[in-house]
Amino acid sequence: MKKELIKFIDISKSYGNHLVLDEFNLSVKENEFVTLLGPSGCGKTTTLRLLGGFETPDSGKILFDGKDITNLPANQRKLNTVFQKYSLFPHMTIEENIAFGLKISKKSTQYINDKIKYALKLVNLDGYENRSVDSLSGGQQQRIAIARAIVNEPKILLLDEPLGALDLKLRQSMQYELIRLKNELGITFIYVTHDQEEALTMSDQIVVMNQGYIQQIGTPEDIYNEPENAFVADFIGSSNIMDGIMIKDKLVSIFGIEIPCVDEGFGTNTPVDVVIRPEDLVITSPEHGFITGKIISTIFKGVHYEIEVLAKDYKWLIHTTKFANVGDIVGLSIDPFDIQIMKKAEYSDEKAVEIDEEL
Repeated sequence: MKKELIKFIDISKSYGNHLVLDEFNLSVKENEFVTLLGPSGCGKTTTLRLLGGFETPDSGKILFDGKDITNLPANQRKLNTVFQKYSLFPHMTIEENIAFGLKISKKSTQYINDKIKYALKLVNLDGYENRSVDSLSGGQQQRIAIARAIVNEPKILLLDEPLGALDLKLRQSMQYELIRLKNELGITFIYVTHDQEEALTMSDQIVVMNQGYIQQIGTPEDIYNEPENAFVADFIGSSNIMDGIMIKDKLVSIFGIEIPCVDEGFGTNTPVDVVIRPEDLVITSPEHGFITGKIISTIFKGVHYEIEVLAKDYKWLIHTTKFANVGDIVGLSIDPFDIQIMKKAEYSDEKAVEIDEEL
């Protein structure tokens, strides 16, 4: 069983009248790739800065390997941060950039040289010691920033949207590089992003945040396939989210149509949110669907078609490999196991409203 490395206990943080985190609690285990995911302003970067020692909480504690580091200076914490703006020193060579922290720690020349070679090999930039920062591409500069961080042998590497400035293809390549590095180094990565695909690709655990509160913690599979509320379902990938009534166990009504599902325990005639992923809807003949509608758009996305069907004044989003003509009248079918039912007015939603009222 993995050991708990980081623990946030009842952390609150405000900037003026702006409440960013409120009684925030989170545990991170060793050798995990944990991603803090959420929209701008949700508190994910503040969480990272609190852990890095760049901010101090208004209340609460942060434990690192069982020790209270809440008020410990950043340079005394066994972790390093890599930012979106790489913060490399342009007047220094690559070698001098990587060696900067080691020289401050007064390591021997031989130790520093060995560490530089080791770090450059890890990030696949052997032989770049004497190059200037300006001669490197964005992806190479990001690798050097990571190399500079890992030579200090941190127990945790903090990454604040480090791939945000890169183009799509390079960003995707760097995602796999970070996974490889994490596995080779055997250290904990805590990664901040608003990019859902990045989070799903790289993470062991995803922490979905909104307005200072954790909405859900889980594996990428859990977060995508079993979202705990409508916010998570809507933020992670595309979803059809509708108002529904849970008639009874295993039977839900949407738009006045009763549909079998597998969920139980909501009570009788309970208002719920109904979530259906676009890839789980099947276009069929009108007589075989639970609902009938008209195709209003078809867009080719490379690996699938994105199709909109207007039915009961709702635009249903469908992902399918089969082409369909705009204007066709079709039916939609769904496996009961692919219908996700969620309670309305989740605790997290109520707390988010409280924050809005305080701002």
